[in-house]
Amino acid sequence: MRGASSNEGASRARRRRGRSSGQGDAPSFDDSMAKLYVFMLILLLTVAARLVWFQVIKGHEYSAAAQNHRTFDIALHAHRGTIYDRNGNALAISIDAKTVCCDPSQVNDPSAVTTLLVKHLGGERGDYLGMLCTDDSFCYIARAIDVEKAEALEKELDDNELTGVYFVDDTRRDYPYGDVAGQLLGIVGIDGDGLTGLEYYYDDILKGEDGTMVVETGLDGIPIAGAKNSVQEAKDGSDIVTSIDIDTQMVAESKIAEATKEFKAESGSVVVTDPRTGEILAACSTPLLPISNYDKMEEGSENLKPVNSAYEPGSIFKILTSAIGINHDDVTPWTTYTVPAEVKVGSDYVSDDDGRDYTMTMSLTEMMRRSSNAGMATVAQESIGARAFAKGVESFGIGQKTGIDFPGEEVGIVRPLESYDGSTLGSMSFGQGLAIPMIQMVRAVGVVANGGYLCTPHFAVSKGGEDVEWPKSEQIISKQTCDETTQMMRTVVREGTAVNANVDGYDVAGKTGTGEQAGEDGSYKANCFVSSLVGFAPASDPAVLVYVGLNYTPYLAYGSAAPTFSYIMNEALTNMGVPPEY
Repeated sequence: MRGASSNEGASRARRRRGRSSGQGDAPSFDDSMAKLYVFMLILLLTVAARLVWFQVIKGHEYSAAAQNHRTFDIALHAHRGTIYDRNGNALAISIDAKTVCCDPSQVNDPSAVTTLLVKHLGGERGDYLGMLCTDDSFCYIARAIDVEKAEALEKELDDNELTGVYFVDDTRRDYPYGDVAGQLLGIVGIDGDGLTGLEYYYDDILKGEDGTMVVETGLDGIPIAGAKNSVQEAKDGSDIVTSIDIDTQMVAESKIAEATKEFKAESGSVVVTDPRTGEILAACSTPLLPISNYDKMEEGSENLKPVNSAYEPGSIFKILTSAIGINHDDVTPWTTYTVPAEVKVGSDYVSDDDGRDYTMTMSLTEMMRRSSNAGMATVAQESIGARAFAKGVESFGIGQKTGIDFPGEEVGIVRPLESYDGSTLGSMSFGQGLAIPMIQMVRAVGVVANGGYLCTPHFAVSKGGEDVEWPKSEQIISKQTCDETTQMMRTVVREGTAVNANVDGYDVAGKTGTGEQAGEDGSYKANCFVSSLVGFAPASDPAVLVYVGLNYTPYLAYGSAAPTFSYIMNEALTNMGVPPEY
């Protein structure tokens, strides 16, 4: 019995030792649960991390993609402000139009739709068929077409149960006076942005703010009927009133186009201003811009040459040389000089265009009447001097931008005093050796007309209902200088080189210019001039200033620019209500 008990005790001892050593036994329940908890925690953390990735980090991107897939945006163009002339005539307006667009995937019969597009919009089948058969979900077919034309097309599409074509409200520019003033007004692009002219310069005023319509579509891409579309309304632009007189503009464009052809000029230019204020009544250059039909545009027609191009002014510059001399008490209109047939200017010799081959005694007035290059070089070199001349040229704003409210103003090439060489003073005195846009001469001659003040040439009179103030300089030459220079200009028109510039019933002051033009080698070309005339009337109380220039013409100003000036000046005086003096 004791032996049996001893064996059983030994056996129980062995089992206890075996359990304590862990050999040969299954895992415990606690160990399994711990592993399950760890696994579940890892799974939850993984899911949470993915949710953070999709909803936080990439959420905006995926949301936008989903939104874009079920919506598309359509621009709602603002009505551009109206551009008026000085008398309240609308020159450029925005009118209602329709833009035709489509979802090619929803066009049920591309051939039939194409037939109707050709019928109502014009063009060829190939112009439309390709865009109707693409994989795109949206494309424009025609922008800003007539409302009546769009409604007729829409009705016929509906009648024939043709789908996939949509119509959106739009606006477009319209011109009540056709192509008149097109160069000044400028071009508006298909997206409603001003690209040239006043449309570009004042785009921020005229444009307003476009709106947006977000259209919701179904899975098939078709707009959902009755869906709540998001619309951000457009804000219309502000109006501008300009100084332009549309009747004078018509005359200027018609006459300069005629003169350019008649006098075989490469191009012609006109500027008409009120010299008392700097307001521009008319301006143009050929080729003119056919603003209502861009298909007829010629190269360079969008440029206004008196602002955007520089030329040698020629003898019209003698107005400034005379005024500089008189204002500095260096000379009077009656001061006389001994003027040989040729005057040395640097290493060259200057002579007169009339072929004079003998010495003459001339007053400054006689030099202006005859337009004597030799005489004016004599005055500049003997009486005025380089320092006073350069200071005077600067005070007249020559070689400086005028600040005109038109894009692309040129500054020109004018030597400063420190760059003068032996010929600069003499040659510049009669308008050679410099190149400037003619708007600078218009402003400078306006100083003589208005009693001595530099006025900024400009178009805008008011914008957004508020008057525009334009800079005006302090008096740069005396009233007496203006009066004496004007009297010499009267003589030029009455009995000098500008007799063809006379206007019946009015006292006109003016000066011709025949600037030689350089060729590609830098030398002056024979029989190639900028023939010009600038003047104002009535001479005693100027209300209108006219500049006419014919570029690269074989004709002198006496027989080309002068009669053109006379015609335009006569019409401008009448249009501005200036009564005849006699």
